[in-house]
Amino acid sequence: MKNDNLRRFHSAVWDEPIIMEMVVPGRRGCHFPAVEDAVAAAVGEAGDLIPASMRRDTAPGLPEMSEPDVLRHYLHLSQETLGMMGISLFGTCTMKYNPRLTEDLACRPEVADLHPNQDVSTLQGALEVIHRLDESLRELSGMDRFVFQPAGGADAAYTQACVTRAYHAARGELEQRNQIVTSIQAHPCNPATAAAAGFEVVTLMLEDGGYPSVEALKAAVSDRTAALMISNPDDMGVYNPHIREWVRVVHDAGGLCFYDHANFNGVMTKVRARELGFDACMFMLHKTFGASKGGGGPAVGAYGCTAELAEYLPGPLVEREGDRYVLQPGKAEGIGRVREYLGNVHQVIKAYAWLRAMGADGLAEAADLSVLANNYMEKKLLGIRGVSRSHPEDESWRMEMTRFSLGQLYEDTGVSVLDVQNRMVDYGIDAFWLSHEPWVVPEPFTPEAGEMWSKEDIDYWIAVLERISEEAYTTPEIVRSAPHNHAIAKLDAGPLEDPERWAMTWRAYQRKRTASVQR
Repeated sequence: MKNDNLRRFHSAVWDEPIIMEMVVPGRRGCHFPAVEDAVAAAVGEAGDLIPASMRRDTAPGLPEMSEPDVLRHYLHLSQETLGMMGISLFGTCTMKYNPRLTEDLACRPEVADLHPNQDVSTLQGALEVIHRLDESLRELSGMDRFVFQPAGGADAAYTQACVTRAYHAARGELEQRNQIVTSIQAHPCNPATAAAAGFEVVTLMLEDGGYPSVEALKAAVSDRTAALMISNPDDMGVYNPHIREWVRVVHDAGGLCFYDHANFNGVMTKVRARELGFDACMFMLHKTFGASKGGGGPAVGAYGCTAELAEYLPGPLVEREGDRYVLQPGKAEGIGRVREYLGNVHQVIKAYAWLRAMGADGLAEAADLSVLANNYMEKKLLGIRGVSRSHPEDESWRMEMTRFSLGQLYEDTGVSVLDVQNRMVDYGIDAFWLSHEPWVVPEPFTPEAGEMWSKEDIDYWIAVLERISEEAYTTPEIVRSAPHNHAIAKLDAGPLEDPERWAMTWRAYQRKRTASVQR
């Protein structure tokens, strides 16, 4: 592969100070005129309208700046960011472009100005969208009911753990059924939320083919099994071909089965969770369905289940009665609230708009493109020195992503996957995703092209990694000391591990900086 045509890249460097260090006493963004005499006579002193217990003794510590200063400051920060602004093949999460149209829709006053305590008669449009998305996801999954209150994938997994608890409690079996089975390659939110809900977690290890065997599952399942919580395909791109048998084994033991659809992108319209026998599933609206995932949120983990489990869902639930939509509280035997009001409704609207724009044919094509792009990448990446993939002995096709390894490159050169990650941003490529913990594969990285990135972008991404591999074998120090072409060079990780030096506020920064200088 030719990689001598890489673009010259350098991010903006402004050496931008903290905003509180840019203060000029007395400077203002706007000046308010004096209160007119007639207004003052009618209203009185403004200060008298504030209860004495709420009045400040001192002025708030706000930055005193002009409006252009503030605008320029945040523009500089946006130009300096190391965020996802380049080619970002961010795996295990199906990150994709968030259409500006849906962002504009969610900012319209019909959405932005809604208040969840409004009379239901004035929320009909929003409730209709929620109900329609519920119906659409039923079609994609085969489930009987969806709720959108969970604030992310982990929250949806926790909802499942709580539903599992309520389900077995209603049968008088909760004390006995205290184990949830998962695998080492399931998303970590599955064992974590199971443990948080009070269950003992049974984790299955990987075997031939990249998944645990049916025999291992049978050995783990017993009359103590409450549920199976599993991702399929997993983050290595491996699809377990025995998943129907897994579900049968767990059901025969009296447990429930939950399908974590975080990696749904490659199987959209190809797989329906209910047809595989699952009792519940979840989708990531803020990833798979084109809604934004900025700064870790806002997110929505759409949780769907069978009619048998629907009685345990958290309320309020959107119901259609004739041509109107109403809110029904959750049933008495339900798990109670998991989120205030109706959750992140603006994200639901974005996801619904994206889904309607794609249509069934568009989703099927997107899934095909996702798998095609991944296997194209895999063919190219495995030709790069120092790169291998998980379970290399397994020749089966991977799905929408593959877990690769730079273990050989690290052994040969001492250059780690973190060093390579830092170096990629020097070429205008966003840092790739590594792997959830624990690292089953040494020095892992997991790119995922999805359906949105062009062949040119994918080829450029691969060419950058090939160039860095060459650098690692010839001039490794340039990789170890990266990044070089960014606003911020390689950071000292020490303060990140020292709570005495963390500073999340200006006040804490002043206090801890003073203490550090004194030491």
